[in-house]
Amino acid sequence: MAKPPDIGTTAPDFTLPSVTVAAGIARRGNLTLSAERGHPVVLAFYPGDDTPVCTRQLCAYTSELSVFTDLNATVWAISPQTLHSHETFARRNALGFPLLADTEKAVIDGYGVGMFGIGVRRSVFVIDATGVVRWRFIGLVGLRYPTVATIATAVEAARAPFEPVAE
Repeated sequence: MAKPPDIGTTAPDFTLPSVTVAAGIARRGNLTLSAERGHPVVLAFYPGDDTPVCTRQLCAYTSELSVFTDLNATVWAISPQTLHSHETFARRNALGFPLLADTEKAVIDGYGVGMFGIGVRRSVFVIDATGVVRWRFIGLVGLRYPTVATIATAVEAARAPFEPVAE
């Protein structure tokens, strides 16, 4: 498994299948990180659909999604469950951003956030408009996650000329 990308390095590119549920309609497709150049991207890796902490985290991000939208940032959540599981989870919780299925754990491992036994360390990366990692949070146990305000501060900093943001 790779180590997590360092702040100031280019984020590993990837393409994953995704599902977004809006107004009761599920849209599936493939999303590619490099296609998002031009604006910041928040990548939230989470251990599993319908687990208590993951549900709280992704619902918190959805309830304040306008904070990210106002910063012209896209939010993607990635876990190893299937698109079917993601769709059920997104519908049940009215999640407002794409859930990406990394069933082979290739992206999870590429970002160095895989964890034996748990599968995925709860982690958040802020990627700037040029594709550079500007901030990261990698949980050790997975019970904590960064707040919208914390991530928004990192996104705001990512819009300025590059200076590493403290982890």
